[in-house]
Amino acid sequence: MNIEKILWQGVEAVLLETDVYEAIVVPSVGANLVKLYNKKKKVDILRTPSAQEMETFLSRPQIFGVPLLFPPNRIEDGKYSYNGKDYKFPITIPAQNNYHHGIIKSQLFTVTRTRFSSDAVELELSYFSNRVNNEIFTNFPHEFVCKIRIILTNNELTHIVSITNTGKEPMPLGVGFHTPIRLPFSKNTDKSDYKLRLSAGKRWELTDRSLPTEKLLDLTAEESLLRTEGMSVTGKTIEIALTDEAIIVSGKPYHGAILTDTKNKLSVCYEVDKEFKHWTLWNNGGEVDWICPEPQTWAINAPNLRLATEISGLQGISIGKTWSGTTRFYIK
Repeated sequence: MNIEKILWQGVEAVLLETDVYEAIVVPSVGANLVKLYNKKKKVDILRTPSAQEMETFLSRPQIFGVPLLFPPNRIEDGKYSYNGKDYKFPITIPAQNNYHHGIIKSQLFTVTRTRFSSDAVELELSYFSNRVNNEIFTNFPHEFVCKIRIILTNNELTHIVSITNTGKEPMPLGVGFHTPIRLPFSKNTDKSDYKLRLSAGKRWELTDRSLPTEKLLDLTAEESLLRTEGMSVTGKTIEIALTDEAIIVSGKPYHGAILTDTKNKLSVCYEVDKEFKHWTLWNNGGEVDWICPEPQTWAINAPNLRLATEISGLQGISIGKTWSGTTRFYIK
């Protein structure tokens, strides 16, 4: 077991190691988990920026590793109202006149705790939003503490995000991850050897601005394969928004994504807890070496949807309260 500060691709990072796994986290770029490698099975799970891609990583961290999105996906016209308070954000997708993904993915987190034992290594990183540390506060005027805990064992990596409202009024909550899983992840395989299962329930009908029309549709015949034997995710453009509904894996309900190398019968599992009630599935046109199952606590543009919060996923954090969500990576 090992945890240490390292210089990685020219930036300061933290290395966590067990006998089976190696993980690298970059605190200065949203506490991004940029690498997760299984040494026994020789599987690189995540899309990790190369030395030549570091400039892109620093400007667009959402397409590498496990970036924290706060809020996830798009906000129509960059504005919404919650609890009688109006919020306005800069337009980041001019062609759609939308704001997307928030900026916590680029912020400096502080390492606030490390721990290692005979069976685990753990790293805790924290970001404090307030009037002085105001990169987020400017457009989202709430004081809060965001903590990310990463626990690595020989069996899995557990990734826990928690947000505590330290301000004087309730704050809206939307959290997600933009997680590109490598494709292929095994040697001597082709992207066509892989299939994805996902706990997809319904599909959101989207406008040409990639915003929900508020209408939920049944999965197509091809999309329904996500719930059964798996769907091919290459050779075509995929950008769909989905609700979460458990699939059955080994006789038990499972929430998450499973990308399987059908040639070697090896699967990368990305399991999420029930806080993540929505998904976006995206492959950037289908010609890239990754597939991106993105868990979200709320639907795209949730604060502007005229739907019950039980459907949209919109929720808030009361004064002094903490929200927490957990995801896990492992190979089987």
